[in-house]
Order: sequence, then C-alpha cells, then structure tokens
Amino acid sequence: MSALLSSVDARAGVDRQLEPLLEAARGGDRDAFARVVSLCQNSVTAIALSIVRDVPASEDIAQDAFLSAWMNLRRLQNPASFLPWLRQITRNLARDHLRAGRSRPRPVDDAEAVIAQVADPGPDPCLRLLDDERRAAIEELIAALPDDSREILLLYYREGQRSRHVADLLGLSDAAVRKRLSRARATVRRDLLERFAELARDTAPSAAFTTVVAGALAMASPPAAAFGILGAAAAGGSKTTFLQVVLGAAGSIAFGAIAALTGIWLGLRAQLKGALDAAERLALVRSAVVCALASVGFVVAITLVAARDRGWLWPTVMTLLFMGTVFWQSMVVQPRAMRRRHAREAALDPEAAARDRRRERLRARFGLGLGLVGGLGGLLAGLVASGRL
Repeated sequence: MSALLSSVDARAGVDRQLEPLLEAARGGDRDAFARVVSLCQNSVTAIALSIVRDVPASEDIAQDAFLSAWMNLRRLQNPASFLPWLRQITRNLARDHLRAGRSRPRPVDDAEAVIAQVADPGPDPCLRLLDDERRAAIEELIAALPDDSREILLLYYREGQRSRHVADLLGLSDAAVRKRLSRARATVRRDLLERFAELARDTAPSAAFTTVVAGALAMASPPAAAFGILGAAAAGGSKTTFLQVVLGAAGSIAFGAIAALTGIWLGLRAQLKGALDAAERLALVRSAVVCALASVGFVVAITLVAARDRGWLWPTVMTLLFMGTVFWQSMVVQPRAMRRRHAREAALDPEAAARDRRRERLRARFGLGLGLVGGLGGLLAGLVASGRL
C-alpha cells in the first residue's frame, strides 16, 4: 500500500510543480518559465537524442521545442497536458530533422563493442580530441540500445536513477519503466552500462541551454510584437494617435516587452551562477540592463512610429538597431565579461574548456539566429499586414 502511495506521489510531483509555474508563465512571470525549462530540459533533450543520436542536434531540437511551447502557451487550457504536448512537439521536430537529412543514424550490430568504443578509458587521447569521432561513437552507441529503452535510459541516468520520476516525465507507469530498464540491462554488460551512465550525465544540458532559449526569446519577441502594433495603427486609419495604437495593440506590446525581459532574465540568471566575483557579476548585469532598455525602447519607438509614419523604412531601421544591440551584447560584451572565468576553466582542464567554448559559441549563434529569423519574420508580416509593403 505504501509503495502505491509513493508511486502516486511521485507521478503527481512534477505536475504539482508545473501547474503554478505554467499559470504564472502564461501571465508573463519571468522566473516561472526558467523553472519550467529547468524541470523539463533533461527529458526533452533525452527524447530528441534518442531519435537523432546527435548531442548538439538534440539540444537544438529541444530549444526549438521550448520556444514553440512558449509561443503557444496561451493555447494550453489544461496544465496536466503540458508534458504530453511538449513531448509530442519534441518528437515531431526530431523526426522532421531526420527527414530533412541532417542526421543519418548508422546501423550497429554489436552493442557492447560500440559502448566499449565510446566509454573505454584507454590511453588513446587523440580519439577523445576529435569531436567528430566522439559524435559518431555516441550516435552508434544510442543506436545499439533497444528502441523502446533509449529515452528511458538517457533520462534515468540524467535524473539520478529515479524510475518513478522518469515515469512521471515520460507519461509511463513505473512498472513499464522498470521493465524496459531491465531489458536494457540484459542487452549490455554491467560495467559498460555504468560507463554509458557517465556518458548520459556528461551530455545532459547545462545552464548554457537555458541561456540559448533566453537569447532567442530576447531577440525575437519585440520585433514579433511589431505585427500587432503596426496592424493596430493601420486599422485606425491615417489619423491614429499614439494612445489609440497603445490601446489597440496592448496585447502585442505587453507580449513583446514581457517575453523579451523574460529571455534576458533567464540568460542573466544562468550566467551569474558561475561568476567569479562582484566585478564579473556587475558587468553581466550591466549588459542585461542594456538589452532590457533596448527591448523596452524598441517597443515604445515602434509604437510611436506606427502612429505617425506609414512607411516601411523606420520600422526596419529600428528593428535592425535593436537586433544589433542585442547581438553585440550577447556575442561580444558578455563573453568578454566572462573571459577570466573561461581562463580559469582552461587552466584546470584545457580540453574540456575548449570543447565547452565551441559548444557555447554554436549555441549562442543558433539562439540568436533563431531569434533573428523569428523577429524579422514578425516584422515582415507586420509591414505586409499594415500595407507598408
């Protein structure tokens, strides 16, 4: 009886945590969305990785999934449906990724040989310095596992080997999770499975993952809000006042400002966790303040222009200036502020630090690129809808 009650409590645990967070996030709470991402990022990346078998691609897909969920969060009526909905978004994106030919899983016949290749702590440092070789080995390792156990194994080791928690995150019963774990353990030797556990933990998303999601939100949200702002001005005719635009586009204005500030806050929060001293924290906070002021300033400026100008030039110029400001802060100012931290990490472990820096650059570029596409897309739609183009 006690086991049954504990199982029920475990299943309700994540839902209980998510319900108030989702409600707050729908209302624009900056901290709530950070908690949603941190609670779900292991399961989302594990689902993607089990399908595409590529760590960087799985994180890109997970970022897309979280951004899609964020943009459509207001449509979610029942918080209990959030996890199944998010899992389905992730699986669809991962399958689209495979269909696009960007990841081609390789067939593997010998599971133990592949795991030994990845996890063997032997004296061949050259192999470990080659990211492409490591990526291929990870791909083959995951392919060697039973199809119905990949998600579970990855998440099981990333979540501290708590089967009930894994069951809750994946929408399965605890018995089903344990059965698949048992089947996977029967497939490979115990020592190799333990090394796979280390691999699963090592590839789990870090605070940098949240930073990427935040960067995309901060970049994309204000320009995307221009769609509603410009549309409200066009609907009011040639003599629309600033107040009329504000009233007509209140939802878009609030969305643009709140979503951007949420993204900036998420990124700052993740960066401050590893700050060396007060000087680094101050530099990061200053950069975040610049991005926040740029976001709010853009929303106010685009509203003023919408009321007084019917052309396409000024909205476009302001959008590019805003995006340039955020891009400069993210790609130049913030890395410069964290330079001493990165130097210390390089002194302790040069190989790991170099690998982390490459990943951070790729993730930052991906997040900003996604924000650029989303923001310019929103602006273009607004210009067309308002008759400016």
